[in-house]
Amino acid sequence: MALSPSGSDCLFAGAAALVGGSIFLVPHRSDCYDRSMAEAIAFDTHRFVKRLTESGFTEKQAETLAEEHVALLNANLATKADVAAVKADVDALRQETKAAIETLRQETRADIETLRQETRADIARVEAGIEALRQETRAGIEAVRHETSAAISAVKADLVKWLFGALIAQGGLIVALVKLL
Repeated sequence: MALSPSGSDCLFAGAAALVGGSIFLVPHRSDCYDRSMAEAIAFDTHRFVKRLTESGFTEKQAETLAEEHVALLNANLATKADVAAVKADVDALRQETKAAIETLRQETRADIETLRQETRADIARVEAGIEALRQETRAGIEAVRHETSAAISAVKADLVKWLFGALIAQGGLIVALVKLL
């Protein structure tokens, strides 16, 4: 029951061939099939019609039901070519996805490196700012130290004046008390 591209056995788009009481369903193509190209599903319509008529169906009902089964099978079953096409699509999508992932990986690495460099620059700016604040703080502390030293020296001078004045006053008081006694 081989399908051949010669003569009346030539099948066209979405055709079903009746060969020896069986219907062969073939994929939807507009060219003829040979044995290697035919991906047919054997459906014995003669047997199907015979069993239905034995069960009480009229021959017309059984033939109509057989035709509908053939149409249903033709429309809904995937052929090996269909599966191969889907596999090819999946493989193509897999390759595209891998390429996209690799592109994203490279872009992410580049972004990370850019962020790393920007972070280093930010850290350098912050460290420079901290060093400037440190220098300002040291200068401020040194200024306060000089001001404090000057204030202490002034207080010492005032204290010496007061002590010297108090000593003279005490000495005069002692001399006056000694003269009075």
